[in-house]
Amino acid sequence: MQALALRWKKWKQPSLMRRLLLAQMAVVALLWTMAIALLLYDSYEDPELLKYQKIFHTITVIADNLADRPDLQQETLAAFDQVLVEASGDGDAASDTAAVMQVWQKDRLIYRSTAGVPVILNTVPNRIETVKAGGREWRARTHVSATSDTRVMLAEPSVWRLTVTMAYRGYYLLPLVISLPFLIFPAWLSMRVALRPWRQVTKETSERGPADMTPLSYTPPHKELKPLVQSINSLLQRVRDSTSRERSLIADAAHELRTPLAAMRVNVEALKEQSTDEGQRELMGNLLRSNDRAARLVGQLLQLMRSDAVLHGDLPVMLSLDALVQDRLAMIEDLARARGVELELDGEGPVPVLGERESLASMVDNLINNAIKYSPGNGTVRVQVAREGDRAVLTVADQGPGIPPALRERVFDRFFRNPDQTQSGSGLGLAIVKSVIDRHGGDVVLDEALGGGLRARVRLPLAAAEAPQPMLCT
Repeated sequence: MQALALRWKKWKQPSLMRRLLLAQMAVVALLWTMAIALLLYDSYEDPELLKYQKIFHTITVIADNLADRPDLQQETLAAFDQVLVEASGDGDAASDTAAVMQVWQKDRLIYRSTAGVPVILNTVPNRIETVKAGGREWRARTHVSATSDTRVMLAEPSVWRLTVTMAYRGYYLLPLVISLPFLIFPAWLSMRVALRPWRQVTKETSERGPADMTPLSYTPPHKELKPLVQSINSLLQRVRDSTSRERSLIADAAHELRTPLAAMRVNVEALKEQSTDEGQRELMGNLLRSNDRAARLVGQLLQLMRSDAVLHGDLPVMLSLDALVQDRLAMIEDLARARGVELELDGEGPVPVLGERESLASMVDNLINNAIKYSPGNGTVRVQVAREGDRAVLTVADQGPGIPPALRERVFDRFFRNPDQTQSGSGLGLAIVKSVIDRHGGDVVLDEALGGGLRARVRLPLAAAEAPQPMLCT
């Protein structure tokens, strides 16, 4: 049942291919309807049976030559009537669509096709007219012999009766029911071949990463698709320009803020040293901590802008990830010691990666700083660098409160913080981590560490085996 429900849901989803197929089937049905309508109109305006003068002449000759032999006359007229019925496309003389023949001699009706059809009289001889008889409309013509008193009337059902009969007997629907299934596959195949350029554009756009704003490489020559590709490229250019201006604005603002923040810190520290009032010293201490937070936010904004920068070509620097992590741990050791947190490093030898050193260092700093920040006093932050197949794996685990599973994806959004978190922060640390990892073709997963806390697992591509030896970080 679930499979059927999924198929039905997929079928209900709007589809251009299905829309085009239905449009083609509708065109075929419309053309067939127009052909039938044209046929009926032509048969109404110019009935085949009634326009041939020789038919009337033949019936007149039969009636005149056999006037003295009534039995043979009736038999001959009946045989000729059957020929007319078959010629009109109906094998049954009693059918609603059969032609009707009536013959008079000396103003007496001597023959009529069927007793079910009343006498049909034209108002003007030798002219096709619409006549009502027996509650029905007929297209009738009466021929009057120029050499005798014989009159011959031939009539066909009106176009409306023919239309109803054709619909009732399936002459209209049956060809459509038979032919449309055989037309579906050729129509589908032709549309699939014709839409190949569209699929090529779709494939290229679907393979794009979120940071790739370069124009589409495929430029179709088709006049229907070319404006779409040009619009997409124009949109990408506008987004790229807007993002560049935003990045430049933030980077310039952050860079300009560093100088006044540094000057403020120097002045507040000088005032604190000169003040002997404990209340004032406490207020200045709070001001210094706020200054540290602002300086840290400015630094993270600069890191984020650098991590968002788009590089052209391969990242050129070969480095050893384990050596980089060891170097960053040495730089952060004082911070960990001040918070009473122990740092542990577990390595498995050289782990070479190809990347941009400054951004990778920023990623490592943010992961370890977050782990130290949220670890309890006397806690331990465990850092491991290892290989898994063709991937370098960096694992940072702490003993803090962790992150609820529902928020583990959202914490990578800029400026998002866990609402239940009591620690101060900007909400940019993990956003920087995610940006750097995406640029280097890696991935990051947050889960629960062994014994509680948060574990971050970063996977980056290992450098190729034929690449030069990794350079040690200094």
